Amino acid sequence: MASTTLAARAPDASLPPHAPISRAPSTARQIVLAVDLGTNTGWALRSRDGAITSGTIAFKPTRFEGGGMRYLRFRGWLAEVSQLSRGFDRVVFEEVRAHAGTDAAHIYGGFLGHLTAWCEERAVPYEGVPVGTIKRFATGKGNVGKEAVIAAIKARGFAPADDNEADALAILLWAINAQGGAA
Repeated sequence: MASTTLAARAPDASLPPHAPISRAPSTARQIVLAVDLGTNTGWALRSRDGAITSGTIAFKPTRFEGGGMRYLRFRGWLAEVSQLSRGFDRVVFEEVRAHAGTDAAHIYGGFLGHLTAWCEERAVPYEGVPVGTIKRFATGKGNVGKEAVIAAIKARGFAPADDNEADALAILLWAINAQGGAA
């Protein structure tokens, strides 16, 4: 068996002897999924090479499905996107505290429960971002309407199909921005 010899530190090494080393993970290469949870879920994905892909997907149950099928399809979609992107380093979602109606609150809660459980099972870090924080980041004001967020995202060079995709893009941009939610 070969012996191991540790060489003394070279005097021209780049770090001084007691330089602090940053342990904060870099978001430059992280695969980040951002979602705007709901029956029509908006999503945006930043891949390892920095490319951003986005869209919406509908989880409305069909006439012959039970109410839980939307959540099973959501979990299947998460698994498929994760596999195609080689796994997520982080998942960020819109954290809604007030809903227009009881059904919307129940549906959101179901999606949130499945999303967080899916992330926990796979040890993927996840984070909720308050609605006002997302709007303030995208537009400069925290209480603007959907059209203002869509316009702000379009001004950044994206073409969201609807407010769900625009919200997901805003969440993603917040998550990867150093002044926003960079981990």
